[in-house]
Amino acid sequence: MMRIGMGYDVHRLVPDRPLILGGIEIPHDLGLLGHSDADVLTHAICDAILGAAALGDIGMHFPDSDPAFQGVSSLVLLKHTLDLVAGEGLKVCQIDATVVAQAPRLGPYRDRMRARLAETLGIPLDMTSIKATTTEGLGFAGRREGVAALCIARLEPITLP
Repeated sequence: MMRIGMGYDVHRLVPDRPLILGGIEIPHDLGLLGHSDADVLTHAICDAILGAAALGDIGMHFPDSDPAFQGVSSLVLLKHTLDLVAGEGLKVCQIDATVVAQAPRLGPYRDRMRARLAETLGIPLDMTSIKATTTEGLGFAGRREGVAALCIARLEPITLP
């Protein structure tokens, strides 16, 4: 029994914050604003996984009103998300994600993001797809006001040997 979930997240770009995407810091003059490290890509992945397991969304499990999550790495949230779905007898098998940002160009960082996320998810690199696109100058991403990410996750039951 395969289960599929979709995730979406967006965060505002601001000065004096690091730009963290896929668990790595990317050199840029602006960073993402949020309660945690604001890693919009990892947040979309968490939401996709939670959606596939019908366990709600990231805000339900990691509310921005909880001081325990202030400044936390989103990879910690992802690990907690994996524990939640494992408790339901499910495991992540594949993700396919897209980051929407006018700048910076993410191509040089894609392999590091994929490797970090594949390792955290415990899935093969060839089951971890990260893409990037611009909006050709349109909308909030095109005006460099924020970054969005979308993700689809595939889960399957945990099989015991």
